[in-house]
Amino acid sequence: MTTQKQDTPRGKYVKRVMNFLVLILSAIMIAWISVDTFDRVNLLESHGYMTFQFWVCIVFIIDFVVELYFSGDKAHFFRYHIIFLILSIPYLNIINQLGLHLSDDALYFIRFIPMARAALALAIVISYLSSNAITSMFVSYLVILVFVGYFCSLIFYQREAGVNPEIHSYWTAAWWTAMNLTTVGCYINPVTVAGKIVAIILPITGMIIFPLFTVYLTNFVTRNIAHPKDKQ
Repeated sequence: MTTQKQDTPRGKYVKRVMNFLVLILSAIMIAWISVDTFDRVNLLESHGYMTFQFWVCIVFIIDFVVELYFSGDKAHFFRYHIIFLILSIPYLNIINQLGLHLSDDALYFIRFIPMARAALALAIVISYLSSNAITSMFVSYLVILVFVGYFCSLIFYQREAGVNPEIHSYWTAAWWTAMNLTTVGCYINPVTVAGKIVAIILPITGMIIFPLFTVYLTNFVTRNIAHPKDKQ
């Protein structure tokens, strides 16, 4: 997914089709991993999910190649979008094929790599609906913040439920996530390795993104005071 426009109708059409396919697959993947997490299903042992996420990653890679092919400046596109290609690699399937043995916590985090690619795709598309560059950036970061919080809450619930006596339901994990994401903190202490890693990721994410909201709100108020009739 990219914000770069195409000069030819054919390029625009192909990109729109690929973008639509990526969005549909991203939504299905997020829904699948959510339902199975709530049902306490181990996706790493699910042949259906492993096959599905493999083909989703293949589509993500094809989307990147298509974007690169129709890009006017291929070197520039590759440099600034290489993260999309890295996040599109089906690492879990590669690990299984090579017979590598990693810890359950490591595999669980690796499982979320395609989810990060899906979240970025959704963030970019939603930002298209914004009226200007500043609002677009704000919306993108807001979407990323929401997805980071949601994915971390799923990880925390999956790894801590049944082990941590303080985690009674997903909503307890979601509340813990929100408190740590806002850097307020929570009385619940993680007891698993994955939970402790998430406890580090959340406040760092919050400290990076929340100041950007302050900048946006300051810009918004300043522009409305200077030009009260302008629409955002």
